[in-house]
Amino acid sequence: MKLKQTAGRQHHAGPVTYVLLGLAALVSLFPLYWNLVAASHTGERVVEAPAPLLPGPRLFENLTFAWNQVDMGEALVNTTVVAGLVALSTVLFSTLAGFAFAKLPFRGRNVLLALVVATMTIPPQLSVIPLYQIITDLGWVDQLQSVVLPSLVAAFGVFFMRQYLLEALPVELIEAARVDGAHSLRIIWHVVFPVARPAMAVLGMLIFVQAWNDFFWPFIALTPDGNPTLQVALAGLGSGNHTINQAIVLTGALISTVPLLLVFALLGKHIVGGITSGAVKS
Repeated sequence: MKLKQTAGRQHHAGPVTYVLLGLAALVSLFPLYWNLVAASHTGERVVEAPAPLLPGPRLFENLTFAWNQVDMGEALVNTTVVAGLVALSTVLFSTLAGFAFAKLPFRGRNVLLALVVATMTIPPQLSVIPLYQIITDLGWVDQLQSVVLPSLVAAFGVFFMRQYLLEALPVELIEAARVDGAHSLRIIWHVVFPVARPAMAVLGMLIFVQAWNDFFWPFIALTPDGNPTLQVALAGLGSGNHTINQAIVLTGALISTVPLLLVFALLGKHIVGGITSGAVKS
């Protein structure tokens, strides 16, 4: 009886909830804040104990030095191109494959889905040598396509979109479109994509961030002095005289983080909406 009386009430967070949320926010933001603090000091001060907790006077000087030590502008453009192409292709192909696995009956569907999911258990390090041999034979070493093409689709994206469309896309909607004479491409464009838009936004953001921060394969396929992405360029920051200036390295890390923060600030509302879409059933 008590449950029925409180079922329609709107609950408000108490002071304890706000305190806990505030502490969680501080813990989450502290690494970014300390990165900013470290980027505003000298390398010697950063490694001293106790570590500095307040910003110093060298932020703009360190930003200028880090920007000029490696071609940070070119690295930013390359990373934006790579992350954008990888995110777009992964969202497109994953949505198409997820729709096929979720709503199109065909022989061997469950077996193929199991094989796709099983590929997520294979360490990417196992494919490095044959993949490098392929891009060497194609003459793609130190070219952006050597980083983009191996990442055009991801097994996680296929499984993610399949699970979303399995619940969000009614079979009756597809059948109604077919009765109206719509062919497969029209169904995908006018039915599947509108329904899958929230999940596509979430997947695109996740893949974009992953591609932006990817270091292992770009470091092998690209060179810091040739055609680097941001993470490859950061590997050459701060070196000189047999020592590494940690302040300059953290300054470069700060530069590489700011674009991601801007993207999330602009698209955060849509991303959160996509994550919570379908969480409340009518």
